Order: sequence, then C-alpha cells, then structure tokens
Amino acid sequence: MGPEDLPFVVDEHRDHFPDGFFARLGPGYLTAYTRTYLTSPHARAYIAEADGAPVGFLVGVIDPVAHRRHVVRAHGRGLALRACMSLSVRPGLSLHFIRTRLGRYARKLLPGRRETAPQAAESRPRAGVTAVLAHVVVIGRVRSYGLGSALVRRFTEDAASAGCARVSLVTAAGPDGAGRYYERLGWWCAGQTRTPEGRTLLTYEYDLPHRLPRGTAQ
Repeated sequence: MGPEDLPFVVDEHRDHFPDGFFARLGPGYLTAYTRTYLTSPHARAYIAEADGAPVGFLVGVIDPVAHRRHVVRAHGRGLALRACMSLSVRPGLSLHFIRTRLGRYARKLLPGRRETAPQAAESRPRAGVTAVLAHVVVIGRVRSYGLGSALVRRFTEDAASAGCARVSLVTAAGPDGAGRYYERLGWWCAGQTRTPEGRTLLTYEYDLPHRLPRGTAQ
C-alpha cells in the first residue's frame, strides 16, 4: 500500500466498517490514522489489484505495543488535533467518546505509561508476540477470486517471519461477521468481547509456525 491508495482504502473502510469509532470521526481523521500503517516499521499494509485498479486491502500490526509507541511519537499530536476538530463538530459522538473511551485512551497514552525502549530497537520485532490483523476488505465483484485469503496469508507469513507466535483478529458475532470464513482458513475462536457500544465481537486466533526473523543467522 502506498499513499496514493489511501482514498480507496478510506472509502472502503467507511463503507464496510461504518460503525467503527475512527470511521465516525470522518474521512480526514481516518486518512491520517491509516497513514500510520505506512510509516510504522511494526505494521503491514497491502493492496490487492485487478486490472491495475485496487480492489482490496489489508492492514495489520506485527508488534502492537511497538506500533502504538510509534503512533504516539510520530503522529500523536496531529491525530489528537484532528480528533478534537472532528469531535467539536459532532457533539453526540463527543459525548459518546467521553463516556466510553476517554478513560481507556488516557490510561494507554499517558506519558508515564509509555515505554522508553532505545530508538535503535524500534525496527526490530519482538519474538513471540501476537500480531493483530486490523482490517481486511475485498470489494464485492471480485470476492470469488481468492484475494481475501491471499491477503490474509501474506500477513500471516510476514508475522511468522517476524517471529510472532500467533495472529489475532476480531469480527462481529452472528451473520454479519466473518467467523465462518476464518474458520475455513484454519483460525479458531478464542472468545468474545463487547464494544463500548454494546456490540458483541468474536476473537479469532491463528497459531503460527516458529520461524527465525528475517536476517537472523541459523
């Protein structure tokens, strides 16, 4: 994925995940947040194309803790400003944010809770962590071509090569979710959670074969 793909990715994200909090903040914020996947050494972002045009995408994180640290350091102020601007013109969403997310975000992002690992280690993945597949979308007219499974396979292969132990994702429970699809790909249901909005999400995991990170001598 490159910067030129962001308009397609943001449009499809908002179309397929309209209830997501970041999507509700508007296309400007979602574009800025999606760009963090392009700048973080701990994230992966792929585009699927057909006839030279984008038809799908996947974004995920190889090391969630290190990626969050990168986002805060490199993009935190800009994202915070954009979020405040978006919330200021969406009073209902602003009240919802205060009630359901403000405390949780503050606990994660307060300066005293940030890790202070040396900058030299920023690009080195930590072995044994759980990678997170954040979002995957394939547009309707090409869903029978196997592009979704190819995107998922590419991400799991990269996670395995980085030394991750497993990959995790969440999907909606019931007919609106993709649980059965992931089960066919070898994933297993590890439990369920509820969002601040009251929606039930299923957590799926995929165990990875042990591989040494790329560039590591055997």
